[in-house]
Amino acid sequence: MANRSALLRLSQKALTTAASPSRNRHLLSRRFSTDVAAVATSTKTNIIQSLDRVKWDYRGQRKIIPLGQWIPKTAVDAYVAPNVVLAGQVTVCDGASVWNGAVLRGDLNKITVGFCSNVQERCVIHAAWSSPTGLPAETFIERFVTIGAYSLLRSCTIEPECIIGQHSILMEGSLVETHSILEAGSVVPPGRRIPSGELWAGNPARYVRTLTHEETLEIPKLAVAINDLSRAHFSEFLPYSTVYLEVEKLKKQLDISL
Repeated sequence: MANRSALLRLSQKALTTAASPSRNRHLLSRRFSTDVAAVATSTKTNIIQSLDRVKWDYRGQRKIIPLGQWIPKTAVDAYVAPNVVLAGQVTVCDGASVWNGAVLRGDLNKITVGFCSNVQERCVIHAAWSSPTGLPAETFIERFVTIGAYSLLRSCTIEPECIIGQHSILMEGSLVETHSILEAGSVVPPGRRIPSGELWAGNPARYVRTLTHEETLEIPKLAVAINDLSRAHFSEFLPYSTVYLEVEKLKKQLDISL
């Protein structure tokens, strides 16, 4: 009997609704607007912004990708082109420059671009968990180093004042000592060492000759010239870096409105 009475009430309600379609549409529209307003109100109250959320504002145009606790660090006077990808444990030091289309992916280990060094267009720099040779697995580029366009570096170390030619490949555990030059298209196998003051070329890279004193003096001059050129590009963008994160953290600690 209870089921029969419930069915009877539902049928009467359906007949009443069918008899007055205009009134039904009006009630449905009012009910729909009320439900939407209630959902919007509940959604607005339920969304709580995370306290550690990074406020990127205009900096969001840059491809800076935090990975877990690791956030790429860029010095105030370093130039990083807007379409460069920096991910994870990446540090770009003072006076350094990373040019258009380069990808520095520090998701497994650290990547450091030293003072007044430059990574030119379309370079890819990565680092492995560990090196099979027992050498450091991080990618470390020291000061006054020029990395030619389209080069690939993985878990290698480049000492101060070196030139890596375009389209070169440096594999895991390789070491380029100070005042050395790699010709364009060179491939340095895993664990290979390029001695100081020498010119190497080829696939695999082989010794060509010893650099003259005048040639070694020109290596840092090239890095400085590229750094000076980056100043003109830098002036076209807002003066941003990752230092603002420390400023915002300090303002929170001192209870200063952001």
